[in-house]
Amino acid sequence: MKQTGGINIKKSIWIAISVILILVIATPFVVIYLLNNGNPYTKYMANKNVPVYLEEQGYKESDIEELHFVEPKHVINKDFYHGHYMVVFRDEPDVMYYYGLTKKDKQVKQFCEKDKLLPNGVIDIFEGETKHSEEKCVNSLENQN
Repeated sequence: MKQTGGINIKKSIWIAISVILILVIATPFVVIYLLNNGNPYTKYMANKNVPVYLEEQGYKESDIEELHFVEPKHVINKDFYHGHYMVVFRDEPDVMYYYGLTKKDKQVKQFCEKDKLLPNGVIDIFEGETKHSEEKCVNSLENQN
């Protein structure tokens, strides 16, 4: 009986050590994945909610040239999930609009900051009025603390 108990304890210790080693080895890979690709939950929620929001605003698929999830490389408004949704409209192909998803109630909001592709290939960030600007946009660079 004592031998069986000893074997079970040794087996339990080896399992615990194995699990800890796997966690230690996997952690850097998970962190690198998240830094490069963003949080999969945030991406899923943006992919689910932003296209529906745009449709509710009256946009059709034919109005949009490009739309996809993007992961900003800087800190944004803490009331929003970190990932953005970038939208380029066909009638304004040089302006990139960004939409975010609020953490509290999962509402889609347009960010005031837009990227404009200049003729020399440089991207300029601006907050001015454009064809598809919404009246109640949110500043993505506010409330960062």
